[in-house]
Amino acid sequence: MSITVDTEFSIAGAFRDQTVCPVGEQRVWCVSGCKSQGLGYMLDCFAQYGITATFFVEVLNRHYFHRDPMRDIAERLHTAGHDVQLHLHPCWTIFQHEDWRERARVRTKPGIDAFYGRAEDASLKLMEYGLETFHTWGLPAPTVFRSGSLHHDDALYRAQARAGIPYSSHVGVAVFDSGDENYRLYSGRHERHGVIECPILTFRDWKVPGKTHLKSLTITGSNFAETRMLLEQAYREGVEQVVILTHPFEYVHTSDQQMSRTRRHCVNQRRLARLCEFLSENTDRFATDGLSAAAAMPMRAESSRNVLLKGSLLKAVPRMVEQAVYDNYAMWRLKHQEAGTAVDVEACA
Repeated sequence: MSITVDTEFSIAGAFRDQTVCPVGEQRVWCVSGCKSQGLGYMLDCFAQYGITATFFVEVLNRHYFHRDPMRDIAERLHTAGHDVQLHLHPCWTIFQHEDWRERARVRTKPGIDAFYGRAEDASLKLMEYGLETFHTWGLPAPTVFRSGSLHHDDALYRAQARAGIPYSSHVGVAVFDSGDENYRLYSGRHERHGVIECPILTFRDWKVPGKTHLKSLTITGSNFAETRMLLEQAYREGVEQVVILTHPFEYVHTSDQQMSRTRRHCVNQRRLARLCEFLSENTDRFATDGLSAAAAMPMRAESSRNVLLKGSLLKAVPRMVEQAVYDNYAMWRLKHQEAGTAVDVEACA
């Protein structure tokens, strides 16, 4: 069982609007009310319940943030005992060009952030930059790689094998489906071009006549009742590995891409806390040692069982209602904050 955290900065609309700039640390720490409601909250939660999470740290942002603020974040995660691994968003490479704002191709070139369709050698070059960054930071070389937006194809896996990174977590079928049946991976571990892929768990969210809806398991997209049901089902079905996806910025609401106004996302914070509490109470069934440790376990015949777990419409509907109501409420509160109206601090207990 692996909680994986994509830890990244944001372009924040800079490609479309030349008056704005990318957002760095605030996208990760998500400070609201003089307290970190993003990464800070997550680290406190993991420490309280003894959870080792896997943080996929994005490094290509260094082409814009020359003072390298992600380095301090990565070092803190490593010092806290978490599993620090490699994440890449190719869009950041455009900042290598001093005239990036004037280049029309920034706004029009398709696939600027995609590994899908990218040449194998080009993908390899990006990974080598990531490996060199970890070396510069004095961190252990990453053994697991996750691509930006979960884009993937055969060329990416071949490049990763050449880079010497043995494990990956690129696949989340409900987030990105390449159309290749070879990568319609819902659970388990699977060898592709010499790389062991550990997909984010994808499950059948609900099914009605003529319609089946797939969903990848995330903190922001599933309530605790759904997540617990899927974990229990995975245990009964003998699913070897369950991977959950989250991001630090999911633990706040914000009024704009620049994150000029934020307030903590109490619903998502409660979901994470309840999941961590559940895992801490069930260590006999669910190990949380980080994805790199889980991926490195010897492969068995049952490791590559591609089980599609089943959610429940009865649990999905309350979650959808809760999210819609709470999101609308939070945006109303943020609007009144911007207007200068006094806003009480909301308790998340």
